[in-house]
Amino acid sequence: MKKRFITLMLLLSMVTAGCAGKGGDATGTAEVPGRSSETVVQSVSEESGTPEETIAVTWNGCEVAKQVYEAQLPTAKEKAEIYVEPIAGLSDDFIRGMDVSTVIVEEESGVTYRDENGNVRDLFEILADAGVNYIRVRVWNNPYDADGNGYGGGNCDVEKAAEIGRRAAEHGMKLLVDFHYSDFWADPNKQFAPKAWARKRIGDKETAIAQFTEESLYAILNAGADVGMVQIGNEINKGVCGTYEEADVMKLLSSASGAVRKVSSVTGREMQVAVHYTAVDDSAMTLKRAEILQNYGVDYDIFGISYYSYWHGSFENMCNVLGEISSKYGKKTCIMETAYPFTSDDGDMNGNSVGSGGVEGYPDSVQAQAKNFRDVAYYANEAGALGAFYWEGAWVPVGSLRESNEKIWEKYGSGWASSYSVDYDPQDAGQYYGGCAWDNQAMFDFSAKALPSLNVFKWLKYGTDAPLQVMEFKEVYIESGIGVPLDMPKTVDVYYNDPSVKDGMEVTWDADSLAAVNVNAADTYEVKGKAADGSSVTATVKVMNINYVQNPGFDEADMSMWTVTDNGAGDTTDVQKKAADALSGDNAFHFYSTSAIDFTVEQEIKIAAGGEYAAVANIQGGDVGSSAEIYLYVTCGDKTYKSDPAKLSGWKQWQKLKVDGVPVKTGDVVKVGMVVKAAAKGWGTIDDIEFYALAQ
Repeated sequence: MKKRFITLMLLLSMVTAGCAGKGGDATGTAEVPGRSSETVVQSVSEESGTPEETIAVTWNGCEVAKQVYEAQLPTAKEKAEIYVEPIAGLSDDFIRGMDVSTVIVEEESGVTYRDENGNVRDLFEILADAGVNYIRVRVWNNPYDADGNGYGGGNCDVEKAAEIGRRAAEHGMKLLVDFHYSDFWADPNKQFAPKAWARKRIGDKETAIAQFTEESLYAILNAGADVGMVQIGNEINKGVCGTYEEADVMKLLSSASGAVRKVSSVTGREMQVAVHYTAVDDSAMTLKRAEILQNYGVDYDIFGISYYSYWHGSFENMCNVLGEISSKYGKKTCIMETAYPFTSDDGDMNGNSVGSGGVEGYPDSVQAQAKNFRDVAYYANEAGALGAFYWEGAWVPVGSLRESNEKIWEKYGSGWASSYSVDYDPQDAGQYYGGCAWDNQAMFDFSAKALPSLNVFKWLKYGTDAPLQVMEFKEVYIESGIGVPLDMPKTVDVYYNDPSVKDGMEVTWDADSLAAVNVNAADTYEVKGKAADGSSVTATVKVMNINYVQNPGFDEADMSMWTVTDNGAGDTTDVQKKAADALSGDNAFHFYSTSAIDFTVEQEIKIAAGGEYAAVANIQGGDVGSSAEIYLYVTCGDKTYKSDPAKLSGWKQWQKLKVDGVPVKTGDVVKVGMVVKAAAKGWGTIDDIEFYALAQ
């Protein structure tokens, strides 16, 4: 802990002198010129009961760093290499943010950023020209081992956050300070307490989190940063800084929030407090988190989420959840993290966290990367959110050879983790340390040259004119019944860079691929083809039994096609919504009675084409008695065909009953059903009943 305070004070010595040099009004009470004020404070530890001496850092009155660069942004639609659909009514205040927490160690590792034309320039200048107006930076308490070796991932201490904040302000960008309240990565799976807080009880932790928040913010503000938002914890779904009990987590959040409010009051700077969760695809749980925060009275302004379209469900669901949080709880919302691959290649020979985005309509390409962020921004705006931050858009490889990269990652911390993290995170970082793992989702190529997709930030409002491009062909999936001649489509649907274009494209299917499809055997085949523009297309053809039973799994609300005849005491059967008791889906046809069981459930089917047919049903259950009669049947005219009797042996011990080779004529009406006669207290479920034509 002492080491952290010394680091903070050295930092403050430097930044205060820098502030005065830029015209700031250094009004701190320190007597030494160029140093911020410091006060020796004694506090009593709950753990030991003995006084602990700490240094309380205060604000030195520094103003926001003078803006030295102002970008010229579009005022109308521009011609461009990539297409960006404009977002109607987008406010100029909409946050077009980027997390660049690793920029300092990247530069120390030898990375030189270049703009789209190949000119070497300061990263923040490039970002400003691209339309980025907000920078996000993570803060770890003490990301170093006992010997001062960095854990990696940017070695994101307060000093680096202050430097990044100053550079952002000089380029007209506000700063979001992302406190992890950990010495290394905090995410849904890991919320380790900082080493110095590991043995603290909740009361001491509340004091520590408030003090760290306050001092860190003063240090960052003293550097000249324009802090507009403070995030108290990172993806805190399960807890924060080693605390997981709900009530205690809420205490820590309240303490951290109180520290932000205090700094805001002392400095006169408006700083919004944000909480940050992930897994918005679980909409019910996300809404529950907002309810919990309200119930505990946590003081915050912004409910932030991570939203990666390849992990977190549909855009529409994200939009709906954020909109409901705003309307129900009166909170602002924001996308704190998002990203998408521009390639599936690996730039530093370390492997990628996400090899391929895999979202239909968004292939791994520069155009799709831009479109994905545009669509995130669109749905965030629809929800009334403040904006969106792209995560680590400048985290690029430090070289292309792993052997030489490893030395750089270890020395400067430009990989996701170094070997020095083993004592702090032995199960993950300590075993799998290495390179970036995010380079294929950066908005710079592997040589640190800006990609065209970087400009999506400045094009969100007015959009671009660009040549029409095929991004991806929609999946071609064909289900064909056994014995039915294969009918391949003459055109395929296309995802264009301009989504307003809906035209399909003619396709020619390969004759050899078509010949390999056996329409008389149930199987799955791939058929290759060529689109009119010369692109390769593949269709998946599934030759299958066509099931003529309606609502075969009882998952639809309409049960009118089924006839249930209860010959017992009644109230024996129902449609049960319980996935654990269903073979597929959520529902199954359930039976139980304290009296003897005797029922049939059947459906009439009119035959459109004569031939031989088969029926299948699935059943599980137990306690039906030794004299039970349970079978599947098909009645056609005056003849009934029965399956072998089922012998139920317990929960989830599914049995498949089958009636084979039923001859029917065109126009016949057949009945397909189940007979269940069982002892009192017998139970079970029936699911997925089929009736289909056999191959001729």
